[in-house]
Amino acid sequence: RRSGVVTPTEAALIVTLFARQADLNATWALVRPATSDHTPTIAPAGYTEAGMRVYRHLVRLGVTQLIEAHHPDLRTQLGDEAWDELITAFVRQSAWTSHHYGDLHDEFLAFLARESA
Repeated sequence: RRSGVVTPTEAALIVTLFARQADLNATWALVRPATSDHTPTIAPAGYTEAGMRVYRHLVRLGVTQLIEAHHPDLRTQLGDEAWDELITAFVRQSAWTSHHYGDLHDEFLAFLARESA
């Protein structure tokens, strides 16, 4: 919308989403995929396994799309299997704190630097 004004309903939704994200960030170590086939291992209290599968899928999808947009040649060079392993390792080892997917690129570069050192 042009005005940029947030309605009270939208403001309440934003606050709720940020609170939920903060809660998920606090339990992030519990929700990361722990196996190569992305089989969930633990659902934190108050979360359903189905909900956690959706959350994990969306996190992985967002990460994959963002990293591929910055490094399209890397995916082509690696092939699907190696690309999947790289993304899995990145998601497992990363503990980004930003709420913006755009900030993941810097975290990915730091991850590559750590892995290649």
